[in-house]
Amino acid sequence: MTYRYRLIGLTGTNGAGKGEAAAFLKAKGYAYFSLSDEIREELGRRGLEPTRDNLIREGNDLRVHFGPDVLARRVIVRVEGRAVIDSIRNPHEVAFLRRQKGFILAAVDAPVGLRFERVLKRGRAESAVTLEEFAAKEREEMRSDSAGQQIQECIRLADFCIMNDGTLEDFHRKLEELL
Repeated sequence: MTYRYRLIGLTGTNGAGKGEAAAFLKAKGYAYFSLSDEIREELGRRGLEPTRDNLIREGNDLRVHFGPDVLARRVIVRVEGRAVIDSIRNPHEVAFLRRQKGFILAAVDAPVGLRFERVLKRGRAESAVTLEEFAAKEREEMRSDSAGQQIQECIRLADFCIMNDGTLEDFHRKLEELL
């Protein structure tokens, strides 16, 4: 099957379903790359745990020292053919990727309570244990300096926004429509 897009970028809120969207696209033949994996590699080299706070801090530090699009630049050199690029959190990353042939940006979102439930189920090292802490951490991630995370701005820049507030089948149907 031929799809319209060579590169599909994913952005969105924590727990919205970006990972599920990436898995769906991988099953359709897209190679998978994550900007967060670039940060995890850096943390590993430094002997630090990949907690949410460490990922945010290290990602922001990399952007300050090497430019706000550093993660996208590091990933794109490994991309060949069709690919999904996950964890886009800065408008400079979006701008860099938009210069690549066949790129679109899809945002994934869901209501905050549903996302918090999903985050608890996946069992990663999160910095929030209550819905209130989760929402506060998210507000912090939404507003940042030019080298930091600016998820809300990335969502605004998206070509498509997919609301993932139904069943998995509904979400997959929406993703298929995107393709």
